[in-house]
Amino acid sequence: MKQNKHFILLVVFCIGFVTTFYAQHKRYAIKNGFGLYGGLTQYDILTDNFETQPGNGWMVGASATVDIPHKWYNISYTIQLAENKVGIASRQATLPMQSQFLDYKVFSAQIALLMHIKLVKSFVTIDVGPMLQYNGELELEDDQYENFVVANYDNLLAKDISGISKFNVDGAVGLSAGFSHFRLKAQYIYGFTNMLAKLDKADDLDVTGNDKKIKGNQSMLAFTAMITF
Repeated sequence: MKQNKHFILLVVFCIGFVTTFYAQHKRYAIKNGFGLYGGLTQYDILTDNFETQPGNGWMVGASATVDIPHKWYNISYTIQLAENKVGIASRQATLPMQSQFLDYKVFSAQIALLMHIKLVKSFVTIDVGPMLQYNGELELEDDQYENFVVANYDNLLAKDISGISKFNVDGAVGLSAGFSHFRLKAQYIYGFTNMLAKLDKADDLDVTGNDKKIKGNQSMLAFTAMITF
C-alpha cells in the first residue's frame, strides 16, 4: 500500500509539473488538455524458456497533453492501468506428452512521457516514448492446475513461476488519430528489462531439464479510444 501511495504521488507531481510549466509560456497559444481512455489489449511474454500463447485483456488510462502549435510535436504524460492474460504451456506429471496452455494474468500500472510527432497537424500523430511499469505477480487463474509441470522442464510447477520482477522499463510506439475531443489510439509496448529476472535469481526453483537463463520481455498491443476535455 505504501508503494502504491508513492506511485500515485509521483504521477500527480508529473502531471502538475507539465501543466504548470507549459502554461507559463507567454508567446504562444499553448493548450493543455486532459483525456480519459480505455480499450482492449493483446499480451505476450517473449521468451525462449516457456511456450507462450498471447492473451487478451483491458486497459484504462488518463493523459495530460500539451499542444504546442509552433512545434512539430506535442508532449503528454500518461498513467494507465491494465490487466492482461497470457497462456503458458504445461502438462500433468503423469502425462508428459499432453500439454495445454494454462491462463495466467498480470495487473500492471504504467506511467509514460510521450512525444507525439505531427503527421497531419495534431489530427494524426506518431506517439513514442519511455514508460515505467509496476506490475503484480504472474497469477495462475485456476488453482487446480498449480501442480502441472511447465513445458520444457522436468519438475518446475505452474505455481512456481508467479514471482516475476515488479518494476520494469518499457518503450512505447503508436499511432493516434482524431479531432479535438475524440481520438483513436493504437500502441505497441515492449519491455526492455527482463521481467523474469527474479525467477532466474531464485534459488528454490527446480529447473532440471532446461539450463537456459530465464529471460523474458513483455509484448503488448493496445487499441483504445480517448475522450479529451
